[in-house]
Amino acid sequence: MPMLRRALITLAICLFGAFGGFLASFTPLPLPWLLGSLLSCAALAVGAPFLLPIGYDFPQGFRILFIATIGLLIGSQVSPEMFSDPTSFIFSLTAIIAFVPLAFAVNYIIFRRIGGFDSVTAYYSAAPGGLIESIAMGETEGADLRRLVTQQFLRIIAVLALVPFGLSLWEGHPVGSAAGVGISRSADPTNWPLYLCALAIGITAGKVLRLPAGQLTGALLVSGALSLWGIPVVIPWWLVSISQVVVGASLGIRFAGLSRSMLAQGLWLSLLSVAAMMSLGAVLALILIPLTGQGFEVLLITFAPGGVNEMALIALSLDANPAFVTLHHVFRIIVTVLALSVMKRWLIKPGANTDPDTPSDATKL
Repeated sequence: MPMLRRALITLAICLFGAFGGFLASFTPLPLPWLLGSLLSCAALAVGAPFLLPIGYDFPQGFRILFIATIGLLIGSQVSPEMFSDPTSFIFSLTAIIAFVPLAFAVNYIIFRRIGGFDSVTAYYSAAPGGLIESIAMGETEGADLRRLVTQQFLRIIAVLALVPFGLSLWEGHPVGSAAGVGISRSADPTNWPLYLCALAIGITAGKVLRLPAGQLTGALLVSGALSLWGIPVVIPWWLVSISQVVVGASLGIRFAGLSRSMLAQGLWLSLLSVAAMMSLGAVLALILIPLTGQGFEVLLITFAPGGVNEMALIALSLDANPAFVTLHHVFRIIVTVLALSVMKRWLIKPGANTDPDTPSDATKL
């Protein structure tokens, strides 16, 4: 596809997402620019896929710029006080090591026994994190890629949509962006050169060091280091909103080509999976409150199995220690990727039928 045509299509999709975000900004929806963009583009991809050219794929290089911007924003929240008491995160990081295999096993049962997936597809769909890694590894193992991609993306979207609402019910009043909490400081024109330099260094560092969610964590590390030196990177509110629109549009457009029946099945399985994982996370969060000194909201978001970028935005909107939350989500991805290699010997049935056009081996159970 010619570069100019692809750029114009991407611009049109982002504008459509921005319109959805604008409409959502008049509702109590949390993170309206992100969720409004995501939902509107997902509706376009599923309801009118003929409007998207064959072979079109949202340009990842363009998306990376805005994910890195979110990383800079998160890093600017880092302060020396965060590291004054290591016990505040040692216990919670240890709990992540327990959370991952437990969530993995519960999800596997849901997708294998209730969803009727073959064992390979159920296994990689069950991963509570590591979206790119689980999809790539599942593809090489012969998983049904349509179901795998659907479940992994719906996991993130369900968490992104439900966690703020759940916390609002817990608190008894709207929280985060639904209550008008902002996630950006005012712009300072003198910081633009600093922003551009930090953006370039962060993206490069994430790629060279091969960090999990490198485009976000690389920028976060650069911005965090600058903040510790007393030079925070200031991001204007409108750039934060644009970043949310682009990230939301890039997620929503990935639903192109999915049948409505597969999407409907994936949705209820995803809701069941997320409910199980959030229940486990809530129990661990309650246990950790006296050990870490963190509030229930921060700890719950720490265990919420959403994407690093999206959960960081939720933490920002809730003013819930975003750097602490991001640290744990990066660690969750590392543990999940390690678990993907270790646990398959127990959960994947040797010789399982993974051909999506033939009956699942789950029907034999």
